[in-house]
Amino acid sequence: MAGLVETLVKGVIDSVLKEVLKKTGAKRASRRTKRQTRDPEGRFTPSPSPKRVKARKQVSKRRTAAARSKQRSV
Repeated sequence: MAGLVETLVKGVIDSVLKEVLKKTGAKRASRRTKRQTRDPEGRFTPSPSPKRVKARKQVSKRRTAAARSKQRSV
């Protein structure tokens, strides 16, 4: 009787462990690969590097006194 219970418990534990270990892998969507262009000889052509855009100077957004008074009267 004890042997029967022991085999039953072992079977349940084994099946639960298999179930848990099966789901541990991180499921992540695969990334799409961009197609690379090739020259007529079949070699990959390097993609052009993007041009750098210079940062604009910050401009003060503070309203002048005249603009504030005009806004208040409207």
